[in-house]
Amino acid sequence: MSVHDGHRTRLKERYTAYGLDNFNDHNVLELLLFYAIPRRDTNTLAHALLDHFGSLDAVFDASVHELMAVPGIGESTATLITLVPEINKRCAVSRVRDVTAFNCAAQTARYLIPRLGMEKSEKVLLLCLNPQKQLICCTELGSGVVDTVSLNVRQVVETALKARASSVILAHNHPSGNPAPSRDDELLTRRVREALQLVDISLDDHVIIGGQTYFSFTDSGLLLYPLSSRY
Repeated sequence: MSVHDGHRTRLKERYTAYGLDNFNDHNVLELLLFYAIPRRDTNTLAHALLDHFGSLDAVFDASVHELMAVPGIGESTATLITLVPEINKRCAVSRVRDVTAFNCAAQTARYLIPRLGMEKSEKVLLLCLNPQKQLICCTELGSGVVDTVSLNVRQVVETALKARASSVILAHNHPSGNPAPSRDDELLTRRVREALQLVDISLDDHVIIGGQTYFSFTDSGLLLYPLSSRY
């Protein structure tokens, strides 16, 4: 057994016995890298990743191409690192499969936070509901760079009609973590509501996700204002 093999064994045993609570950030990366790089010292590479990106969460936020910019990180290693947050997101989504009806903003946010709370760019989702407020489908309508998503109101209406929805919930995220609506968010909400009213579909809510928090247009009362009364 080499020196590296002995160190790997000790680190794995430490994790098995105590979990990650007593690990430094570079130890966390070092342990993960064992499974992509079987015969090299991963300690130096773990430090290089942290030095390059600045923090552990920034490492896991990076793309495959960004990770491969660090000397020593190949495609397989970069892919393994990017899998970690994606698997975490998939697990979070699976935990809320019991949300079957959307009768209040809290239920809607519980469903949406795992899907949008960790996104680094804005995404817009449309939840199409039947008369019992049960989900027919959840459709992504757009995505873009941070704080910039172009939403076609006609697309909202066509998606709702195709799903034969009785009502819908519009949702998007603010990557900044602050779910407070902007003036553009308010204007968009009015436009969507008025367009849906023309085809007898109600807009039940527009929910904005900011990290683990949310803003509900329904709960705030903003959904009740006619467009002309505010702008």
